[in-house]
Amino acid sequence: MGLYDQTLGPLLVGIFFNTYLYGIVTYQFASYHRANFNDRLLVKSVVAFLFVLDTVHSIAVIYMAWVYMVTNYTNPTALQFGVWPYPFTPIGTAAAALVTHLFLGDRIYRLTHNKVLSGIIIAMAIPTFALGMVDGIEAWIIHVNADMTRIKAPVIAWLSMQVTVDTFLTVTLSIILARAQTGMPTTDTVLRRLIRGAIQTGLFASIFSLGDLITFLLLPDANFYGMFAIPIGRIYSNTLLDTLLVREKLKMEMSSSAFERTSRVMGWIPATRVTPGPTATNLHIAVHRSLHDSTDIVSSYDGEGKNITNPV
Repeated sequence: MGLYDQTLGPLLVGIFFNTYLYGIVTYQFASYHRANFNDRLLVKSVVAFLFVLDTVHSIAVIYMAWVYMVTNYTNPTALQFGVWPYPFTPIGTAAAALVTHLFLGDRIYRLTHNKVLSGIIIAMAIPTFALGMVDGIEAWIIHVNADMTRIKAPVIAWLSMQVTVDTFLTVTLSIILARAQTGMPTTDTVLRRLIRGAIQTGLFASIFSLGDLITFLLLPDANFYGMFAIPIGRIYSNTLLDTLLVREKLKMEMSSSAFERTSRVMGWIPATRVTPGPTATNLHIAVHRSLHDSTDIVSSYDGEGKNITNPV
C-alpha cells in the first residue's frame, strides 16, 4: 500500500465523484431553466440556492486538492492540517439537507394538510441543520486533522439525525403517494414516478451519510469519511431536481389542464385556491379528476381530429 493511499487517495475519489455529480446537477439545472416551468418563487429560489451552493463547494474542493497535491507536493506535513473547504463540507451539506428537507416537508403538507406531521419534520430538520453547522465550525477551529476525533459526539448526532430525517421523509411520502393510487394506469404511473423520487431522495443520501459515519468512527486517521462526506450535498440537489424534472415526461403524457391541476396539488406552481382535505386522498381526487377531464376531451374527437360529440 502506498504512503498516501488512505489520505489523498480517498479524498481524490470523493472529489472526482463530487465533480461527476456536479456535472449532472448542472445539466439538470439547465434542463429546469429551459423547461420554463411556471413554478412558485419559492421553488425557483430553492433550485437557484442549491445550484450556487453546489458550484461554490465543488470549486472549493478542487482547490483543496490543488493545495494538497500541487502547492504542497514536496510538503507532506500539509496533510496534517485541514484546508478550509474540508470544514466547509458539513456546513454546505447541512444547508443543502435543510433546504431539501423543508421542501419535501412542504410537499407533504400540501398533500395531507397535516400540521402535526409538518411540525415533526421541521422539529427534526432544524436541529439536524444546527448540528451540521456546529460540526463544521468546530472542525474549522480545530484545524488539525488528527484532532478531529474531538468532535466525534456531535458528528455521530448530526449524521444519525440526518439519516433519520431522510428515512422519515422517504417513508412518509411513499405511504402518502401509495395510498393515493387509483387503479387508473396513467394516474398510477405519475404516482409511481413521484414515489421513486421520494425514495431516491432518502436512500442515496442515507447510504452516503452512513458511509461517512462508519468510516469516521472506524478509520478516523484516514480520509475515507471525506470520500463519502464531500458528495452528499450534490446527492440532495440531484434527487430534488429529479423530482422537479419528472414533470417534463408527465407534461407529454397528460393534457395541459390535467398537468396544471396536478402541479397545483403538488405545490409546484402557485395555487389559485386552496385545495381542502386532511389526507392524501386529495391527491387521488385531484389527479383523478384531472385525468377524467383530459379523457373526456380526448374521447370527444375521432381519429381524424373531428369532433364527434354533440354541442351542448
